[in-house]
Amino acid sequence: MKVGIGKVIVELGKESPFYTYMLMYCDLIESSRVRTFKLRVSSRGRIQLLYNPQMVKNKPLWFVKGLLKHEIMHIVNKHILIKPGKSKEKVVWDLAMDAAINQYIPELYARGIPLNVLIQEGCSTDNERFFVIPPEFMPGETAERYHNWILEEMSKSKKVDLELLEDLSENTDSHDEFGNIELSKEIVEDLLNQVISEVVSKSHDRVPPALKEIVEAVLDLPKIDWKTAIRRFAGSAILGERYRTPLRPNRRYEDQPGWRREYLARIAVIMDTSGSIIEEEYNAFLSELEVIARLVDTRLWLIQVDEDVRMVAEYTRGSWKNFEILGKGGTDLQPAIEYAQKNLRVEGMIVFTDGYVDVPLVKRRVLFVLSSKSSSDFAREARQMYGPGAVVVLS
Repeated sequence: MKVGIGKVIVELGKESPFYTYMLMYCDLIESSRVRTFKLRVSSRGRIQLLYNPQMVKNKPLWFVKGLLKHEIMHIVNKHILIKPGKSKEKVVWDLAMDAAINQYIPELYARGIPLNVLIQEGCSTDNERFFVIPPEFMPGETAERYHNWILEEMSKSKKVDLELLEDLSENTDSHDEFGNIELSKEIVEDLLNQVISEVVSKSHDRVPPALKEIVEAVLDLPKIDWKTAIRRFAGSAILGERYRTPLRPNRRYEDQPGWRREYLARIAVIMDTSGSIIEEEYNAFLSELEVIARLVDTRLWLIQVDEDVRMVAEYTRGSWKNFEILGKGGTDLQPAIEYAQKNLRVEGMIVFTDGYVDVPLVKRRVLFVLSSKSSSDFAREARQMYGPGAVVVLS
């Protein structure tokens, strides 16, 4: 049965909504330059999944389903953060990563060749009918563990060497962009954690059994402090395109213009001014906005809201000196959310509130920063709606 990408996604959704929601966080991009699939993170923090439309059209359903699960497993296992060293080292990592995840994909595992057989006998997988899986005596391990095992085998056996492994370098998908990320590793890791958390929340515990332990490990990561959460949230969306400018000297060639990066984030900072947040917490939050304004060198929109929008202004360095709290009426965050989405067209929102209000409906990335005496009901509901990583509390 030969199908298109839409049909494959529908079939995956029948197995578990986890797959559907995960793919909703990916930009699916047609590309005739990739053989099957290629996973990467853009300079603006978007997960991009490139695929060859002819491959999808000409391959059977089980094959494309298996490969889509393969990409989702790479995301969940955060393999995209792994940056191999030399090209021969990349071959070891490629085999290790694929072995770690193919064991959980029935379509590929049923057609698997154990890793130890591949490297000891010198045979290879064609990644059309046969795929790499772990040694039978080492199930359930991580890519890091299989990577180390390959190196150990190479050191013990004269039959196994990197020249041989280079002959096995035809991958199920492309790993060329793994580790080649312009954003910091911390920012991308935090983005992946947030995506996984939100997908688990939306899936209502219908996570495929093979993924449960992995996602639970992600959700149990130590909680970061509120300042770090805000800085990562702001930083994850700010990196834009590079352009040449004569105003910046070129470090290599004095007669050539240098490179400068454009910062494109549109982040709305929404402050609940209904009156129940103490002045000390307003000051602490504004101090952190000042740090962000200096770190990211980009624009931030500040919106004050009680039961309606009271003020909209651009927050620039030093704005805290002239800051005046407006409002003090009832509380409704939704008008500010709607204004930010419709008029400012922001990419993300940071909402500072005490939580004694209904959780708003947000169609963008969102981080709720709650006061120390905030409503526990608000925090719980916001985490259910937007994921555990969407809520931090001042301390």
